[in-house]
Amino acid sequence: MQLNQRKAAIIGCGFVGSATAFCLMQSGLFSEIVLQDVDKDKAEGEAMDITHGTPFAGRMKIYAGNYNDMMDAAVIIITAGANQKEGETRLDLVKKNKKIFEEIIPEISNRDYEGILLIVSNPVDILTYTAIKISGFEENRVIGSGTVLDSARFRYLLGKHLDVDSRSVQAFIIGEHGDSEIAAWSSVNVSGIPVNDFCEMRGHYDHEEAMKAIADNVKESAYKIIKRKKATYYGIAMSVKRICEVILKDEKAILPVSTMMHGAHGIEDIVLSMPAIVGKNGIETQVPIELNEEEERKLKQSARILKQMIGIKKDDVKK
Repeated sequence: MQLNQRKAAIIGCGFVGSATAFCLMQSGLFSEIVLQDVDKDKAEGEAMDITHGTPFAGRMKIYAGNYNDMMDAAVIIITAGANQKEGETRLDLVKKNKKIFEEIIPEISNRDYEGILLIVSNPVDILTYTAIKISGFEENRVIGSGTVLDSARFRYLLGKHLDVDSRSVQAFIIGEHGDSEIAAWSSVNVSGIPVNDFCEMRGHYDHEEAMKAIADNVKESAYKIIKRKKATYYGIAMSVKRICEVILKDEKAILPVSTMMHGAHGIEDIVLSMPAIVGKNGIETQVPIELNEEEERKLKQSARILKQMIGIKKDDVKK
């Protein structure tokens, strides 16, 4: 089936799926969006509500559909799954959401889908791994939203700290999208200037304290939001929009998405969020990132945690 490059499908119409549909409607990237949910009335209601805003955004077809309706979509976005509750970590969701994926993914792969799967449900790294293994699809076209949002939070907080436009900050959160994530300080720069040099230029000299405070703030952001409003959805919706934009426009932008590891940093057979070139065919290649010894250690530990959670007995992470 020939893919329609102006068509997207979203599986799961909870907070994240609905916010994503709304964000994509406003973006103008797509002319057709299919919404699917186990609660068909919910999908229909969201489609109706969002469609009523199209006179302000542009001509677009948004409707509730089924798996057959989405097989020609350029991108299928999966946000379905149990919500993260206050006091829960993303990894607490593994068993519940893995079971849901064992139902969803075969519905797509058995129909010989040829587009790109964008996994957003949490824990995103583990569920991306699960989707790759169940679907049998080429790894390049099964992408997790990874730490795209975490890295945006990182850049925002650094920009605020330095009183500079966050778009001038180059910084990545890597590893798990969750509690074992790593702020890759070794590679952080502001328009090419090493972050510590830029900090001193702006009158900040207590680097260790500031680095810890910012990294902790990034890691705790989701928990703080969930405590206040029970869920996070606007930031991730905008992150998904950005990933879709990169794919559709073949931007070949570097994004920290969930991708299978094959030996980089001594890590094998687990999905981690790492910088990669993304374009129309999905992930083109991982991009090397400079890490110090401590960051390397933490990245390998993050891989071990994810392997334990997914039930991989063999330790393919070199000590």
